[in-house]
Amino acid sequence: MFILFFGTRPGKKKEATLPGAACPYCGQAGQLRATLIPQFVHLFWIPVFRLRPTAYVECGHCKKAYAEDDLTTEMRRGLDGLASP
Repeated sequence: MFILFFGTRPGKKKEATLPGAACPYCGQAGQLRATLIPQFVHLFWIPVFRLRPTAYVECGHCKKAYAEDDLTTEMRRGLDGLASP
């Protein structure tokens, strides 16, 4: 008998502020924080390959979160900076 442990789990979260971008909802500049969380498929708790990461931007003032479809070009640039090694 052989037991196989596999599944998905998040990797190390990366965060950065976006100082030049303003929140589209409340208009406050310098309050946006970009977050990127990589997802991995694991086998026996060892990461085998990377899935598409979870990415979002949240405003520190109004607490509104923006997902992939709601991002502006400034927000996308900030997330691209997090994704590069």
